[in-house]
Amino acid sequence: MDTNFTHIMQTNNDNKLRIGIFGKRNQGKSSLMNVLTKQTTSIVSKQAGTTTDPVKKTIEILDLGPVVLIDTAGIDDFGVLGEVRVTKTQEILAQVDVALLLISHNEWGEEEAQWSALFKAGKIPFLILHNQSDLEPITTAFKTRIETQIQTQCIEFSTMPNSKLLNTEKIFTAIKQLIAQKQVQTVKILEGIVKENDLVLLVTPIDSQAPQGRLILPQVQLIRQCLDVHAICLVCQENEIKNSLALLKHKPVLVITDSQIFDKVHQAIPSDIALTSFSICLARQKGYFETYIQGASTLSHLKEGDRVLILESCTHQVNCEDIGRVKIPNWIRKYTQKNIEFEIVSGLSPFVRPLQEYALVIQCGACMVTQKQLQNRLDAVIAAKVPLTNYGIAIAYLNGIFERATEIFRKNIK
Repeated sequence: MDTNFTHIMQTNNDNKLRIGIFGKRNQGKSSLMNVLTKQTTSIVSKQAGTTTDPVKKTIEILDLGPVVLIDTAGIDDFGVLGEVRVTKTQEILAQVDVALLLISHNEWGEEEAQWSALFKAGKIPFLILHNQSDLEPITTAFKTRIETQIQTQCIEFSTMPNSKLLNTEKIFTAIKQLIAQKQVQTVKILEGIVKENDLVLLVTPIDSQAPQGRLILPQVQLIRQCLDVHAICLVCQENEIKNSLALLKHKPVLVITDSQIFDKVHQAIPSDIALTSFSICLARQKGYFETYIQGASTLSHLKEGDRVLILESCTHQVNCEDIGRVKIPNWIRKYTQKNIEFEIVSGLSPFVRPLQEYALVIQCGACMVTQKQLQNRLDAVIAAKVPLTNYGIAIAYLNGIFERATEIFRKNIK
């Protein structure tokens, strides 16, 4: 195994929506967490600063599915440890899709103003919850002033048991409205490509990287997409392609394969059948497709000693068949005949050096992160004016089948 790369790893995050709970100490953030989850998820105490590290819990919200709630430390914490806690809370901003800012006693201070500005700067839709309203109801004048100045909804609430103001459905409804208003409408993976009764062949290798007894997420997503549009989906491994095609009365409108066997499948599939990969499909759905396409040509211009950053969205046990840490670096060295340095950053770990020091950034399919998390990553790359592409597009380019693998999607770029 070639070991000439640097690997930085952080615990993996999945692609559920994330809802962060923010506010000063003793505003009832942990109580709200417990009310929303219907469990004792966070420790509740009158002692200020009880919550130190972010606490996460997954729940199901009707019409949204699974979401991750994140309870955070008080935004007004102070002292050496307090500043560390506030920093941890600030780091959560890069992950959340929606924020809940708790206030009480008709008070709006410098911290609330600062954090509402941070939410707006990060394009994070947010609600203001006036908690503890059983103790001191929100005044009409205060509510009007806050909603007018901050331009977001302020909801009167209480986490007290049996309170008439303990209305979690009102919060969930407001969250869904925010998401509907703010969420980028992503293109469905096969939208405009596959229609009802079309036949799609999925080539899914079962190698040492495949989870025991399961398919990887992109494979599952593509099967579901085919079912959603009422297409017909046939799944096989790479050694079964010839027999699968022979069994069919009609040829597939599209073949989707794992990128790492692109060349083998390219040879096995007739040229009049469209071919692409799971990673390229995800690139189209997650956005940045045109940027990835443009960045791929950088592979032909890499120079001796150039540094390439590989971004993984998940973490997993490494072996000699690893596509990001082993195969792609080896393919690039073989293609360029140059000594290229590689650095690998996993999950949401920080970049190990200024982005301008990289000649190219290669992003994985990003099936395990949210749109917001991917956007935070890649917008920084684009702002640094560093060429960017993704696994599937890069592999297609390196194997000389870039045009074929991207043609069906390039035809549908609007």
